[in-house]
Amino acid sequence: MGQDYQQLVDRLAEKTTGKLQDGVEVVIKPVPDRQETGVLDPRVIDVMQQQQDSQPAAPFSLEAARAGMGWINTDLTTTDITTENITIPSAEQPIPARIYRPRSTEPLPAVLYFHGGGFFGGTLEPVEHPCKLLAERAHVVVISVDYRLAPEHPFPSGLNDCFAAVRWVYEQAHELGINSEQLAVAGDSAGGNLATVCALLDREQQTEMIQYQVLLYPVVNLAALPTDDFEWRLDAYEMNENRELLEGIVTALEDTDGLLNRLYLQGTTDVQDPHVSPLFSDKLAELPETLIITAEYDYLRLEGEAYGRKLARAGVKTKRIQYNGMDHAFIEKLGQYPQAEDCITEIANGLQKRFAEIKSDTNTIGG
Repeated sequence: MGQDYQQLVDRLAEKTTGKLQDGVEVVIKPVPDRQETGVLDPRVIDVMQQQQDSQPAAPFSLEAARAGMGWINTDLTTTDITTENITIPSAEQPIPARIYRPRSTEPLPAVLYFHGGGFFGGTLEPVEHPCKLLAERAHVVVISVDYRLAPEHPFPSGLNDCFAAVRWVYEQAHELGINSEQLAVAGDSAGGNLATVCALLDREQQTEMIQYQVLLYPVVNLAALPTDDFEWRLDAYEMNENRELLEGIVTALEDTDGLLNRLYLQGTTDVQDPHVSPLFSDKLAELPETLIITAEYDYLRLEGEAYGRKLARAGVKTKRIQYNGMDHAFIEKLGQYPQAEDCITEIANGLQKRFAEIKSDTNTIGG
């Protein structure tokens, strides 16, 4: 990193275009050092070339897929963020988690973060630095949850862990130095699915714990089935150069639909169950304010867009930020992709704005 990197971060913060689309506030972040549209970010091209050179094509192996997940990234925090490994008690099985906490003498808002990995992989490590930076920039406590993975623990084991963690943090807020009225969930990819399904469960059970949700390129339609809001189409992606490479990136996750069904559901649950594919839920009206992050060249982008439209139509205040030139899982490239840092800043801004509104409402009621 150097001056050039910081200049790109600054450009992303400045160069935004926002407009209302189907009730969703949509902000498009362009590639910061390219004037053209329909192009990959140069840093993505570099990473793709590295991966192609080092990872020859091979049949699917669960062990290899798990080992290949994650990316070494950079700690960008500039203040002391304490890190603590904890175990959350649960009726099913103790849940490992990691708490990231900025210095504070008062109870802080909290974000429960669920990592990605297709429900069968992923760990706390690749999202450690993003979680630390979020804790610093939003001035919140972040609890990263190491939920159980398929196929050893199929649906709903991981989901149960995530929701149990939400409930425990809410109930133990005082002991944890957390303001229980300012609780959010967040997650990337499969973790985005778990985050929004936790919000669904929260409303279905009338516990009203979650006040904001952040969904980074979420899985919301496990089999990519057509709906009134969604139909996957390659021609929905603008490609003005490197078309062969772009098509490969965009369709990289296409074949995982059946894999996720086989590993995560194992034939026990309908793929259209809203707790599996929340895009099929008809109970979105009471969900909390939502921020959706999408990557332009991500197979999951279109279902993320569709979920945003359906949330907005149900009356949920929804904002979507799209990072042009990016592919799936870009948040893990923190310190390498300027978009990853900007994304954390945008999430922090959304959290602070929402929690300030809650605080204002509480003061008004109390006054």
